[in-house]
Amino acid sequence: MQNETGASVAQGASAEQVAPPGLAQNSAQDLAPPSGLEESPPLVWGVEIGRILPEVVQPGWQVMQNYPLLSSLLLVGLGYGFGKALQYVLGNILARAVSKTETDFDDKMLALLSAPIVQTTVVLSLIFVVVLLRLPEFGAQLAIRVLLTLLIYFWARAWFKATHLTLEAMSKNTHRFTMFQPRTVPLIEMTIKVTLLGMVVYLFMATWGINATAWLASAGIIGIAVGFGARDTLANLISGISIVADAPYKLGDYIVLDTGERGMVTRLGIRSTRLLTRDDVEISVPNAVMGNAKITNESGGPWVKQRIRIQVGVAYGSDTRKVVEILESVAADNDEILSNPAPRVRMRAFGDSSLDFELMGWFDLPEQRGMVRHQLLMETDQRFRDEGIEIPFPQRDLHVKSELGKASTESGE
Repeated sequence: MQNETGASVAQGASAEQVAPPGLAQNSAQDLAPPSGLEESPPLVWGVEIGRILPEVVQPGWQVMQNYPLLSSLLLVGLGYGFGKALQYVLGNILARAVSKTETDFDDKMLALLSAPIVQTTVVLSLIFVVVLLRLPEFGAQLAIRVLLTLLIYFWARAWFKATHLTLEAMSKNTHRFTMFQPRTVPLIEMTIKVTLLGMVVYLFMATWGINATAWLASAGIIGIAVGFGARDTLANLISGISIVADAPYKLGDYIVLDTGERGMVTRLGIRSTRLLTRDDVEISVPNAVMGNAKITNESGGPWVKQRIRIQVGVAYGSDTRKVVEILESVAADNDEILSNPAPRVRMRAFGDSSLDFELMGWFDLPEQRGMVRHQLLMETDQRFRDEGIEIPFPQRDLHVKSELGKASTESGE
């Protein structure tokens, strides 16, 4: 009985273990993944997309893989729609906050940074499209790298513009941001932009799998060679930084160089300084020259006012008190001469041919100097003529001795 029972159990076990050929084939087909999707899962740089997605969206992702073309169009539409919706929501929330401010800086910044939001969602949706289409590995990696490069470019462009906008707004509010003066803004802006450019280059190299260490070493060697070949450019660059830090002049100042150039500073760059002369001619002077030149800043000092000095000589015997009254009257009648500080007249010397006086008066802007001098000289000449005061010519006494006549007298001829 036991042997029969054991045999029966063994036969039953054998019957369960050995299944019919048809049944075994059907079971294998039921356990196999549908359409062979799991045999080649979508990868991005060796990472399976399905595994990194949240569990909530994984079923939808599995369904989308069965219809790649339709799902691609759907993804692009969802990406664009989600970006516009996010832009709209953030725009409304932030727009209410910035509407309470007095300046339009917040509005410009919001409009500037809202554009990359839509671009980001569209680029991310295109990356998922590349994964869904199951392109060859080389083509997929190339397409994804191109898309990520575009994403870096979009945000870098926005941040470069945002940097300029921020520094411009801060430079207008010098009472609150004392560091951001018009003379320091170019240096600060260049420093920030160089830093941003370095970050962008690093992200670009990381996206394309470029070894940054080797490139930095090569750049150091190339930099040394370029330094020897671009000494003048580096000298202008260093001098520009020194000028910005030392601030011997600023935008809008009237300066005079020791070489004779005179004009208003219209641009203070890292390489050169530009002057606009009274002839409306723009002169670009390298910063290396400006750093070593003697500069007279006519707009420097406690105020922008300028003082003009007019030297006048009158003939000996003239009434000096009357001369002083006439010169003071000439200055007082001129519309460009300021009453505070009041104009002054001083007698300076007994000259060789004249009594020397000096008329001094203040006017508002340095560019008025030529016109004010012209008006004072013309009016002084007319008033002296009307009052009978002579402006003398230089006089010299000439004594002539005749040596020939003296010699004839001594010889008795």
